Amino acid sequence: MADNTGRETNTSTVDASASGTIVKQPEGKITPMVSTNHSEKPEKFHGLNFKTWQQKMLFYLTTLNLSRFLSEDAPKLPEGLTDAQAVNAIDAWKHSDFLCRNYVMNCLHDSLYNVYQIHKTAKALWESLDRKYKIEDAGAKKFVVGKFLDYKMVDSKTVISQVQEIQIILHEILAEGMILSETFQVAAVIEKLPPGWKDFKNYLKHKRKEMSMEDLIVRLRIEEDNRGSDCKATTFVDAKANIVEYKQGQNSKGKKATRNLGAKGKIS
Repeated sequence: MADNTGRETNTSTVDASASGTIVKQPEGKITPMVSTNHSEKPEKFHGLNFKTWQQKMLFYLTTLNLSRFLSEDAPKLPEGLTDAQAVNAIDAWKHSDFLCRNYVMNCLHDSLYNVYQIHKTAKALWESLDRKYKIEDAGAKKFVVGKFLDYKMVDSKTVISQVQEIQIILHEILAEGMILSETFQVAAVIEKLPPGWKDFKNYLKHKRKEMSMEDLIVRLRIEEDNRGSDCKATTFVDAKANIVEYKQGQNSKGKKATRNLGAKGKIS
């Protein structure tokens, strides 16, 4: 661009990229610029809930315009090329990759930091974490599904307390990203009712109207309360019958003793 005197002058050009903004200065220098508009830094990863941490970390790096370095390989200078701008562009890429890598490293717990510091690029670090913990997440899914399938209700514990235990397992399954319809959850709980609830289970299975989990729990609670009341009433009747039987036995013994004394004669 010419100035008022007709001489050519250099102007700054801006090359925007997903990793940040590279500003080409008049002197030929290239300076990486990282956005300062970023979200809250994720909590440090301790080795659990990787999927959640990974999503938060990815969003955080996106707000910093650094997320593309998680999947990019380092650029190489073509052989024989000594162009200053190309060299500076590669240096700028390395600097942004360095920032990205260390943002991820600083969101790892100290015990993991020492393990993963061997990775020299953001991509190598990210892929190593992904391989390690996605496999473990898959194992966790199989474990929690197995725990649900193996769960069996027993008559020695209250049904409601056992339903609550099943609900916890179901929440763990949902937290792993697996989708279970409420209809399936209700049917599964009914199917797992203990042997002593066989008749009530058949009654619920043959109901045509679909129930929500909340409706099912209400029905189970009412049934359990009724069974508790019946049990108390039966216990009370049995106890009362035992007392009457005991008193009758005592009276019978007293009469027998009196008859025996009368046969032997009077006691003076």
